[in-house]
Amino acid sequence: QVQLVESGGGLVQAGGSLRLSCAVSGIIFSSTGMGWYRQAPGKQRELVAFISVAGFTLYADSVKDRISIFRNNAQKTVSLRMNSLKPEDTAIYYCNAGGTLRTPAGQYWGRGALVTVSS
Repeated sequence: QVQLVESGGGLVQAGGSLRLSCAVSGIIFSSTGMGWYRQAPGKQRELVAFISVAGFTLYADSVKDRISIFRNNAQKTVSLRMNSLKPEDTAIYYCNAGGTLRTPAGQYWGRGALVTVSS
């Protein structure tokens, strides 16, 4: 059974930083593309960042200079480091597994972690 468990969400002031982590089990992590998506209230879920098996990364234009994605194959985790957070970054952030650079959205999803950025 594939499980993706996010952690690290919370409330942060604008301009602050936050790190999200996703612990993965049930799949061969080192052979799996990993991504982070987010969904703000009233909006569609969107890609934030993706990291391929080989370590190539893809970022949404809105976060490109403020967010970094990392993977640790030994620990089977993927992390998202977010800096200079803005109120518009407020959303539920979802860990995703199984995608590729061409099609970042994989078939496996975590339950999400809420990030709230106050102004």
